[in-house]
Amino acid sequence: MTKAIAASSIVELRQYTLHPGRRDDLIALFERELLQPQEAVGMQVIGQFRDLDRPDRFVWLRGFADMEKRRQALGDFYGGPIWKRHRTEANATMIDSDNVLLLHPAEAETAFELPDAAPAAAPALVMAALHHFDAPVSPRFLAYFHQQRQPLLAAMGATALGSFVSDYSENTFPALPVREGEHVFVWFAAFQSDAIWQRCRPLLQAWPIIDADPLPPPRTTEILRLQPTAHSRLGWLSA
Repeated sequence: MTKAIAASSIVELRQYTLHPGRRDDLIALFERELLQPQEAVGMQVIGQFRDLDRPDRFVWLRGFADMEKRRQALGDFYGGPIWKRHRTEANATMIDSDNVLLLHPAEAETAFELPDAAPAAAPALVMAALHHFDAPVSPRFLAYFHQQRQPLLAAMGATALGSFVSDYSENTFPALPVREGEHVFVWFAAFQSDAIWQRCRPLLQAWPIIDADPLPPPRTTEILRLQPTAHSRLGWLSA
């Protein structure tokens, strides 16, 4: 399938905590009623996932060309008839929907690359590694990760999907909160099996000394082990 570089320079990583047993209800509603209407007003719905380690967590990604386009698109969707028709049903599944990180690509070439639609192929295991720092992510860390750590992971079977850092733009749609004051580096990868993922995982949590000068490590690392839904555009392996 022909791929195209995603136009999104702003990406939201959204993690929703749901009432027990309601995740599949939200996914069905989302993909039947809410996915296409968001894209119709200018958003890019990048991927939807079940968190394999948290049965009541729904994780999804959407993108925007810039912050002004984000403001316009969110206003059009949440002020429009589709969301008004379905919001009560959607909100009834949720305990919390405010765990949202605003991101942009760490480098121009690390944006997501997406097919036009979810392909009819096997779903990958998708990993999101969220590295939290006490200050903005340094160029030195990015250079080390992309030039040294990522090639090692690729040799072990990880397929890089994209990498991102915190975007510090003012939230142009305050009706939907985002986590402010966060300094994160987020790396997404796909794996053909859980065994490959387990082999790669230690490399995401150990940081070396470079030239006798310690590489400033993340304060914490949060790992999301994700299963793409049927209509997710991100996270499907070619047949």
